[in-house]
Amino acid sequence: MNDQRFIIEMGMGNDLHGMDYQKAARRAIEDAFRHSTLPIFGATGLDHRDMRVQVTVGVQDPAQIDTDAMAQMLPRGTVSVSAVKGGQNVTNPDNGETLVIATAAVEAFLPFQGDTWRAV
Repeated sequence: MNDQRFIIEMGMGNDLHGMDYQKAARRAIEDAFRHSTLPIFGATGLDHRDMRVQVTVGVQDPAQIDTDAMAQMLPRGTVSVSAVKGGQNVTNPDNGETLVIATAAVEAFLPFQGDTWRAV
């Protein structure tokens, strides 16, 4: 692929009651993309449909993540989501309840722009 990463955002989400990996992952992705804006499209005239978005979600049980549903959350670009072992499960010693903590990395790529942009 002849593209370049131009943004990476990280996020964290959790489910404190219910051990819901999907909810924690969704919150981690939302946390990541709420910290960014992409003025590059308006400033350069690039089409956001040319952007490839790669999301990696880390949870202790990746099989619990519906990656297609996670991909639907992102409003721009061609999106792919993968779930990997990561995050944390933390057990409350008072009641045995498990808290799920998810992490997310949202990366955005554009086709190579080296022939278009020049440093001055």
